[in-house]
Amino acid sequence: QVQLVESGGGLVQAGGSLRLSCAASGRTFSRYAMGWFRQAPGKEREFVAAISSSGGSTSYAGFVKGRFTVSRENAKNTVYLQMNSLKPEDTGVYYCNADATIPAVVVGSGYWGQGTQVTVSS
Repeated sequence: QVQLVESGGGLVQAGGSLRLSCAASGRTFSRYAMGWFRQAPGKEREFVAAISSSGGSTSYAGFVKGRFTVSRENAKNTVYLQMNSLKPEDTGVYYCNADATIPAVVVGSGYWGQGTQVTVSS
């Protein structure tokens, strides 16, 4: 089992940047693909980005490509989401997700963290 704890959210002005972190417990972190999802108020949770267990492959939702970068440090059991050029529509709770493969992460199964709030003001 994997436990995930997100951090790094906050309030930022449009055009600004934030880096989210997701720390995982357990010795098997390097076996999991990891992903980020978000949920805006009144909307369903949506896929943002994913990275393979080795870090060699990534996948992004179309609306964040070129602005967000997902990365991981297996030695630190941590995955990151660097968010640049933030827009008010990026506001929401950001969740970390772990599963066996990137396709499984994208589907939204596996393990979840509790989320961290990101608010982008205009």
